[in-house]
Amino acid sequence: MDASTPFLYTANDLFGWISTKPDFILLDVRNEKDFANWSVEGPEFFPYLNIPYFNFMEDVQGSLDRIPKGEKVRIVCAKEGSAKYVADLLCQNGFGDVGYLQQGIVSWGNALVPKKVTPEGHPYTLYQFIRPGKASCSYLLIYKNEAMVFDPSRNIEAYKSLAAQHGSKIIASFETHRQADYISGTPQFAEEAGCSAMVNSLDFEGAVFPCKPVAHGDTFTLGGDGPTVQALHTPGHTMGSTCYFIDNAYLLSGDTVFINTAGRPDLGGKWEEWARELYLSLMLRLRSLSDEVLVLPGHYTNWSEANPCTQIFAIKLGQLRESVIAFRLPNEKKFAEFIQDNMRPQPGVYAEIRRVNGGWLKVSQAEADTMDLGKNECGASNYGKVGVSAEVQRCAI
Repeated sequence: MDASTPFLYTANDLFGWISTKPDFILLDVRNEKDFANWSVEGPEFFPYLNIPYFNFMEDVQGSLDRIPKGEKVRIVCAKEGSAKYVADLLCQNGFGDVGYLQQGIVSWGNALVPKKVTPEGHPYTLYQFIRPGKASCSYLLIYKNEAMVFDPSRNIEAYKSLAAQHGSKIIASFETHRQADYISGTPQFAEEAGCSAMVNSLDFEGAVFPCKPVAHGDTFTLGGDGPTVQALHTPGHTMGSTCYFIDNAYLLSGDTVFINTAGRPDLGGKWEEWARELYLSLMLRLRSLSDEVLVLPGHYTNWSEANPCTQIFAIKLGQLRESVIAFRLPNEKKFAEFIQDNMRPQPGVYAEIRRVNGGWLKVSQAEADTMDLGKNECGASNYGKVGVSAEVQRCAI
């Protein structure tokens, strides 16, 4: 029997496939512990098997027998090599359509998928960059030949490439807060000619990369006569947390509020003090905004929060006020009780990531890849514990 040849695919290929009812089995050959801690997720359910690489080395036939014959197979491993080994093995044993993920699960963790938020024909363009391996969102605002990026990941080439396709250059990188769950791309943007790093000093005091302070009420205009971007200080997740209000229509909420909960106020070790600030941010500092404002969060919990037609994570502020428990608690005391009931340990690596994002800790590319792995833990509830109704989800946009 002639063996077929396995092919290499990218993380963005994988996202595209699992977004449209995939016709293959995804085979993850990482060890059971790593698989249990973090795995591939997408908008659609799909057949997903975990058979560790070492099983194929110790019991080839027994491992092969666990994979349904005649099916297409796409393989994931930690760094690519193990997946290629298993892919070659499958092809040598009669499997005819086999692919393995380029650079392994690390590439899935770094993948960015742009989704256009603004409608066709809009005077400016706003993109939501979904990072499926991290369950996080960043944003790119483009008008004429200028662009601004918000909460970028360290894969800054993805933002630069899309801006260049529009004939634009990124002139500013804004941070809603000093991230704890992923390594930010803003320090890299600060080194780009003509690009300013914009941060709230409460979170970035003493930062060792060049940055400019952003204060409550500051307004920025893109392209001279383009959309305005207003900074709204909303402390609570961190003391420097800042939302960015674009054109009185779109609220980039960072980790202040998500589609089904608020951001965690306990990551800084001062949960009672910060919980009160977060309560005031939700109840007072955002209350002047219209119910029609579209909230675009910094993270999501799972794909049920995305609009089923556009796959964009967004919801009107009025619907958030009706559906998210953080908005519906009757007083500050009940809000604090909610936060306390949902507190859980934060990953130990978060302290190091904070230092990296302030520029105080330098790490290698390999170290950054390892630190950046895994889904975020920034919401003030366990995943799925505090939900939003299906009806609200259908009406998100």
